[in-house]
Amino acid sequence: MSKVVSEGWLVRLGRRKIGRSFIHMRYFVLEARVLAYYKKKPTDNMLPLKTLVIDGNCRVEDRGLKTHHGRMIYVLCVYNKKEKHHQITMGAYHIQEALNWKEKIEHVIDQQQDKLTAKSRKAFASYDFDKDNLGNISFSDQESPLEEEEENKPTLQRRTTIGNGPPESVPDWTKEHDFGLLNGSNASQIYSRKHWRLVRCQNGLRIFEELLEIDYLPRSCTRAMKAVGVVDATCEAIFGLVMSMDGTRFEWDCSFHYGSLVEEVDGHTAILYHRLQLDWFPMVVWPRDLCYVRYWRRNDDGSYVVLFRSRKHANCGPQPGFVRAHIESGGFKISPLKSRNGRSRSQVQHLMQIDLKGWGMNYVPSFQQHCLLHMLNSVAGLREFFSQTDESYKIPRIPVMLSMTPDATLKKDRKLQEVDMQMISMDQGNVESRHSVMLDEDSDDDEDYQVPEADQEAYTMNSDNDAKLTDKEPSNQIKIDLSCFSGNLCREDNDKGRNCWTIPDGKSFKVRSKNFPYDKSKIPAGNLLMELAAVDWLKNSKRMDHVVRRQGCAAQVASEKGLFSLVINLQIPGSTHYSMVFYFVTRHLIPGSLLQRFVDGDDEFRNSRFKLIPSVPKGSWIVRQSVGSTPCLLGKAVDCTYIRGPNYLEVDVDIGSSAVANGVLGLVCGVITTLVVDMAFLVQANTSDELPEQLIGAVRFSHIELSSAIVPILDDNSSTE
Repeated sequence: MSKVVSEGWLVRLGRRKIGRSFIHMRYFVLEARVLAYYKKKPTDNMLPLKTLVIDGNCRVEDRGLKTHHGRMIYVLCVYNKKEKHHQITMGAYHIQEALNWKEKIEHVIDQQQDKLTAKSRKAFASYDFDKDNLGNISFSDQESPLEEEEENKPTLQRRTTIGNGPPESVPDWTKEHDFGLLNGSNASQIYSRKHWRLVRCQNGLRIFEELLEIDYLPRSCTRAMKAVGVVDATCEAIFGLVMSMDGTRFEWDCSFHYGSLVEEVDGHTAILYHRLQLDWFPMVVWPRDLCYVRYWRRNDDGSYVVLFRSRKHANCGPQPGFVRAHIESGGFKISPLKSRNGRSRSQVQHLMQIDLKGWGMNYVPSFQQHCLLHMLNSVAGLREFFSQTDESYKIPRIPVMLSMTPDATLKKDRKLQEVDMQMISMDQGNVESRHSVMLDEDSDDDEDYQVPEADQEAYTMNSDNDAKLTDKEPSNQIKIDLSCFSGNLCREDNDKGRNCWTIPDGKSFKVRSKNFPYDKSKIPAGNLLMELAAVDWLKNSKRMDHVVRRQGCAAQVASEKGLFSLVINLQIPGSTHYSMVFYFVTRHLIPGSLLQRFVDGDDEFRNSRFKLIPSVPKGSWIVRQSVGSTPCLLGKAVDCTYIRGPNYLEVDVDIGSSAVANGVLGLVCGVITTLVVDMAFLVQANTSDELPEQLIGAVRFSHIELSSAIVPILDDNSSTE
């Protein structure tokens, strides 16, 4: 019998033939190659109810929270990449327990991959980084062993589902790309001095106010404010309380009156109804209520993000006797801190930007400020809750909404609270999750980078030398004449141009320095390896693959002139499919270079190295926060198809395969005419010989009009010979 890696009671989730879901407690056993579960703790020769063979093709998906009988279950799905119908769906009431199982299963998958790549692993373990050996290393497209084994850091490795999200995506205020100091001892200081200022300290909290003026919001909408405090508890314990909408919330949130679940969109997204207890001249001011999207995720550093934004819902219309307030942006960020005196500590940020609506009082500054501070004080409530009780994880609970029609509206607040308590125990079998199978982008911060000890002793270089090194390596000695290339999207170097593209300064992007193995430092990127010749903006009723077939495209023109092209086709899904196509050209590929190895390598190598760095230099604060500027490995975040031709490599990036990208696109596409977006593409460097990193190319597109896209004619007989 194989050695048992982990065992214990977990929740088994499934769906009956009639469509209803069910849960059972089952005893799970994880061995070196098998995951199985039993009806009871197994004894000798007991056969399991179901088994799943674990190999290098298996994946563990985070399917978020599922509500069942008023309790929230953290769901995982283990399946084989090549045979997705072979899967086991499991869950736990405690999120930390689910994360522990996820980590152990991924460790078993890693061990199976090690056996398949023993030769490559031996070369890596001996720190023999010569170019010939590295060129032969081939890893699964599921992960890169060089990157994703982080010692002593409990991270969510591989891809993590973050939910499909609603049609109107939730703004992520936690992703600001222009923070002040983000490294070293200042990494926890997440406020940009450019956008936030401290306005007061109260109840042990620091209260910050946004400095930027937002023209497009009504005057009744407050500036964004956030409260920051430290709570002596684990992130998981705080997260459980924040997600709850039951009687426990009265113990720490003084602005909470009633809450219920309207719709469970997926494991990370839900529609909630929430009534506020504001206590500001209640005899004169009508009470406020909310209907909003709540979206959550767990970051690789162990922090949790919970985001809010108001949304209309057919089953949650305006209620008599209440004014429907509007949340423009809000939520919590819960980040782990170093323990003190043996007790866990977490930093809690609570942001809120709200329009309280109404015909008069919402324009009174004292009313706005009182209500906003009343809601932000929940951070102090969390701190006091944990300081006065023994820390214990509470299973998140939330009642399901029965009816929000005017006839069902409760007339008395006391009666409303009684119904609230009763609904907690109700069966919620009719509330089903549309589980997402999509996956999260990887973060540079997770990557484990090992270097020889001799190199560590010789560590004397600095980032300034790296910057000089990148600047003195021009991408082409002789400039390419780009006048012969054209796309339907024109180039304008004017900053005020609209529906156009240009090339941003490479130094605005941060890439890995020569010292990255030692201090994780990054430097401004230098010259670009390839030149952007043209950009096409296409649309069709179906997804457009292999766009190089289009007669007269820039890749075909480059081939006729003896140039090599890298074509990146960003495929945007929807009722109308769009493609943003970038044509990068160069005279030749340098043999043995990282770019040449990427072009001529296999798909597994390409997926483990192809990286995107996004940025939104101009746009609303909400969009800039949602997009962020965190690099991601595209081959691991979304499905990428590589088409190698005689003088080109086309990369078809299917953004529709990622729930994360879909969520961002839902927000970006709605306001794309107001945005200026930068994107840089590069091949990730994993060895000292490959560092510092260099950008393949970069593009900035400004105020794109959806109507300017054209329908292409893809010629199956066209050639780029």
